[in-house]
Amino acid sequence: MQATVIETEIEQEIEPQIHLWTVADYHQMIEAGVLDEDDRVELLEGKIVCMSPQRPFHAASVQRSSHYLFEMLRNRASIRVQLPVTLGNDSEPEPDIAVVRFDANEYSFRHPEAPDIYLLIEVADWTISKDRKQKARIYGKNHVLEYWILDLQKRQVYIFRQPEEGTYREELILNSIDSVTIQAFPDVAIALEAMFPIKQN
Repeated sequence: MQATVIETEIEQEIEPQIHLWTVADYHQMIEAGVLDEDDRVELLEGKIVCMSPQRPFHAASVQRSSHYLFEMLRNRASIRVQLPVTLGNDSEPEPDIAVVRFDANEYSFRHPEAPDIYLLIEVADWTISKDRKQKARIYGKNHVLEYWILDLQKRQVYIFRQPEEGTYREELILNSIDSVTIQAFPDVAIALEAMFPIKQN
């Protein structure tokens, strides 16, 4: 008796296609009203991503940090809070704090780009993994000079420096009791404790 072999086709799972947006596409959506200021989103590596809601601890840290850096860098740099920066052709994140060069037009006609940026800071309450991986990758590959993450849970600061080949060659972890200088302003000592929320008794 001869056996009959029946060939069956195994359906292969097809990956869904994801459309990646450019910065130009993103700006067109804003101009057309598809996205507006009520949409808390940012463009990360071609994807429009919802931004996390802010708890009081996060908001307090952003406010304390921005006020402190403004005082420490008065007349030397502009401090922007939760405003866009344009990085390459596919990312327009809104870091919690951006320390940037002064612009004669106060960035009325464009957002700051990598050559304008001295330092970007993200305040991480529950977003530490995203900030250490995706944000560090985006900032590193676009040659942002320096990037800090304020980890509110551990009261630590991750410092990324020396962008090279899509990453940062140097990563430091400091405690909130430490002091550090910004690479662009080596004469200014930043007391990290001043950037964290006041501890609850």
